[in-house]
Amino acid sequence: MAISINQIEAGIGLLLNGEIWIVSEYNHVKPGKGSAFVRVRIKNLKTENVLERTFRSAETLDEIILEERKLQNLYQAGDNYHFMDQKSFEEIIVPASMIGDQAKYLQDNLEVSGMFYKDDIQKVIMPNFIIAKIIETEPGFRGDTSKAGTKPGRIETGATVQVPLFIEVGEVVKIDTRNGTYVERVKK
Repeated sequence: MAISINQIEAGIGLLLNGEIWIVSEYNHVKPGKGSAFVRVRIKNLKTENVLERTFRSAETLDEIILEERKLQNLYQAGDNYHFMDQKSFEEIIVPASMIGDQAKYLQDNLEVSGMFYKDDIQKVIMPNFIIAKIIETEPGFRGDTSKAGTKPGRIETGATVQVPLFIEVGEVVKIDTRNGTYVERVKK
């Protein structure tokens, strides 16, 4: 659907050069001389590259409707992950390449978001935090600060994160999936 630059707002999807972009910021500029224009910061849905573009008032853009759906992780088979749509209960198969490095934080039955365009999944969005159990770590020794107070700990998904020295095997921790860091110990 073609839109004018006056209809641009944050969060809408645009189709530029055959790729899907999301508008993250925009600024309408009406100079004293010349025609109005809009400066936008857009993010590629698949590659997550960020661009700043300027569009003149005469230009029309192709807006696309992106739908966000809640998905539940079921299982992995080969190079594909299988998710279930929480509303329609359909099974959706996603290649591992679409999830990328975030796959190391995928837990059984974890709820994620999926971005869809024309019923085709475009991106899987992990939750910002997961709660996971530490299954392997070295014992921490009091006074051992040669590693700046952290040690490697492996969680139940197989990912290794740096955890404080006081964390023991069997403890439950909160992990930030955006950067793979320990946040806090969770009491259960």
